[in-house]
Amino acid sequence: MNDESSFVPPKVWVWDTESGGKFAKINRPIAGATHEKELPVGRHPFQLYSLATPNGVKVTVMFEELLAIGIEAAEYDAHLIDINEGHQFGSGFVAVNPNSKIPALMDHSGKELIRLFESASMLLHLAEKFSVLIPEAPAMRAECMSWLFWQMGSAPYLGGGFGHFYAYAPYKMEYPINRFAMEVKRQLDVLDRHLATNQYLCADEYSIADIAIWPWYGSLMFSTIYEAQEFLDVSSYEHVNRWANEIKERPAVQRGRMVNRTWGPLEEQLHERHDASDFEMRTQDILEPENAAENDSD
Repeated sequence: MNDESSFVPPKVWVWDTESGGKFAKINRPIAGATHEKELPVGRHPFQLYSLATPNGVKVTVMFEELLAIGIEAAEYDAHLIDINEGHQFGSGFVAVNPNSKIPALMDHSGKELIRLFESASMLLHLAEKFSVLIPEAPAMRAECMSWLFWQMGSAPYLGGGFGHFYAYAPYKMEYPINRFAMEVKRQLDVLDRHLATNQYLCADEYSIADIAIWPWYGSLMFSTIYEAQEFLDVSSYEHVNRWANEIKERPAVQRGRMVNRTWGPLEEQLHERHDASDFEMRTQDILEPENAAENDSD
């Protein structure tokens, strides 16, 4: 039993104990590398270091959409970063992303290396580099940017706020769950009202705004994050559901969701992606046939 009302903050906070919860072992109040570990480099122009969380899925979906369009120069290697094992604190990863969060991306396609951290910067970099999935008309381009950065500003309330206290905190706390559930439902209503008169976030043009927002808010519709579908009454958001299901059916989205995934059905897990054939040849049901057979018999 925890009495939330009895806590009195000290004058100066000191990190002297783990906070509890699912990610307590990797959370810390300081930055920088904890160990020496160079990052692998594959043969393609883009080197992605990631995990299939919503932020990671944004970038793998973007790459798969670019390749589906026929842009061969967008070929990429996707290396697995297991955040539960602290891979994001290795010296090589920190050199690419000093914030130690996935995803991190290196662009080797030009004369000089370009490092990118923060998923929105990656989507924007790739869209501008290849002149696709971003509107050309100034007004619609501004609309796209607004929704892209709406996602970056809103998702922390969904993930770090609602998701943490609803799914990952060491015990259930009424105030933060209610506070962040209210905010997430407000955000869903923002999307629902907009999508009532627009096929996608930017009118009828699928763009990086949809690619950024879908892994977070689309996933809520399918209970693939936090298992909060019933609690948040997501079925009541008719237009978000329509949009989410349309995007879910895109082949590039289906492939992008699999990359760097280490949980769920084995046939949907592609731990690392280094070639288009990996989707057919290197999913975990093929690499671990004994476990696949076990799951089939359950």
